[in-house]
Amino acid sequence: MKKTILAMAMAAPLALSAASANAETLKIGMSQYPEGLHPTLVSNVAASYILSTSYRNSVIYGKDWLLQCNTCVEVPTFENGLAELITLEDGREGIKMTVAIKDDLFWGDGTPVTTKDILLGYNISVDERVGNPGLQEAKTVEKVVALDDKNFEVYLNKVTFKYNTFVPDALPAHIDGPLYEQDPASYPKTTRYATDPTNPGLYFGPYVLTKVNAGSFITATPNPHWKGKAPSFDELIFKTVENTAALEAHLMSGSVDYLPGELGLSLDQVQQLEKRHSGKFNVHYEPGLLYEHLDTTMDNPHLAKKEVRQALLYGANRQQLVDKLFGGKQPVANTNVSPRDTTYYADVKSYEYNPEKAKELLKQAGYTLKKGVMVDGEGNELHLELMTTAGNKTRELVQQVLQSQWKQIGVKVSIVNQPARVYFGETLNQRKHKGLAMFAWYSSPESPPRTTLLSTNIPTEENGWSGQNYIGYKNPAMDELLNKVEKELDTEKRNKIFHEIQKIYAEDLPALPLYFRSDSFVKPKWLEGVTPTGHMFPSSNWVEEWYSTKK
Repeated sequence: MKKTILAMAMAAPLALSAASANAETLKIGMSQYPEGLHPTLVSNVAASYILSTSYRNSVIYGKDWLLQCNTCVEVPTFENGLAELITLEDGREGIKMTVAIKDDLFWGDGTPVTTKDILLGYNISVDERVGNPGLQEAKTVEKVVALDDKNFEVYLNKVTFKYNTFVPDALPAHIDGPLYEQDPASYPKTTRYATDPTNPGLYFGPYVLTKVNAGSFITATPNPHWKGKAPSFDELIFKTVENTAALEAHLMSGSVDYLPGELGLSLDQVQQLEKRHSGKFNVHYEPGLLYEHLDTTMDNPHLAKKEVRQALLYGANRQQLVDKLFGGKQPVANTNVSPRDTTYYADVKSYEYNPEKAKELLKQAGYTLKKGVMVDGEGNELHLELMTTAGNKTRELVQQVLQSQWKQIGVKVSIVNQPARVYFGETLNQRKHKGLAMFAWYSSPESPPRTTLLSTNIPTEENGWSGQNYIGYKNPAMDELLNKVEKELDTEKRNKIFHEIQKIYAEDLPALPLYFRSDSFVKPKWLEGVTPTGHMFPSSNWVEEWYSTKK
């Protein structure tokens, strides 16, 4: 019975699109294909960008960098009385939030969004058998209690200043509930988001996904049960072209209309495109919290030495790199915190280009220069793999520059790249990178780097590869500060702790900072309503505001 109802619901938007004489399609070009489409179990920009048109997280940071509710009536705060400090049964301090779900939210098959969906989302997020990358953070939620179909309580097992970001997200209990309950360990494979991603009952945003061609394109059409502002476009096509030079060619040929800044072309490519085709597109550069860096791995005996990590940064002329590639529009990073963030602290250890100092540090670490290559006391060459996403023209150029510069200080570098879906879907998540891994982290404003630096967030087979500390970084002082900053509710005191975190980061260099990227949006002249955010929640969260001025 359910199959028949869902099939009919899915056919409705397709028929509408085909029947409309003035149907408008927006073809969006993307440099990455998502490794999956599950809202909780997949953590990458490509998935977030597409899903934000058809699915909504409960609480997000808005275009104004303030918290806003998508599924709830009002963001719970201490000020409005919807959040309060409590003492848990075991004596620990915690927080209780009371949340109401909006009455006008419906899955794409017409089923209302209720507390059953919130409970499923919560249970999946904290179940170790499932393997959620954000498992450790999700466990901050001690329990969720449904009061009725539209109201529930969230209990946190600690005090955290980010408390109201811990409202669980909804997952379709009427579809995925039985699959999860039957076999939680197999759920990542049996979920309908993996086996039947065009099932409209999986989505409750302005659109539903109606076609999925793995590795190539995804199509979305309007959700017939969406009660918010009606989207203007009858069809969205997300087309993946992982080679960025080819992606630009698709834009120029008209096979894609729009390149989003979140995962389109790099800033240098957009600058060149703007010069060559002046006036053909509307181009917007949005600086933000996008941190381009090199993850190290503490499993590598060379990179486990702090002197080696510091030497690599002294041996990289990052200022020259950003000046030549990006016209100086992307600032060199000293830590993982952007100058745009309110927690930014400038007075940290910095690494100017100084190859002689780099060589001296390597000697202090026990290396000697033999035939142009540094070797350790056992005769092992200082030879590192440098990995990133294959086909990304800018990253590949950065790799070549770093390879050349590090050769000057006696460090051999081998470039080994992978398709984004393999790189993000398996290599990083399972800590298979052997040397340096280049990629970018998006973050929300005022975000402690707990998932990436806390020692308990190192992914292992035993914990189901949960956590994003791919580096394997362990520092008790950092752990203490990360735990301390989270529960500090006083803004001034909290910022001082953030500053200490940045000092340790700049000294330890668990990752090598490169620069903070600016998102580069390339829009056709007729596309309006797109508002870049500069943080981890993409502009597609407001897709219903996009419209065409074509007549």
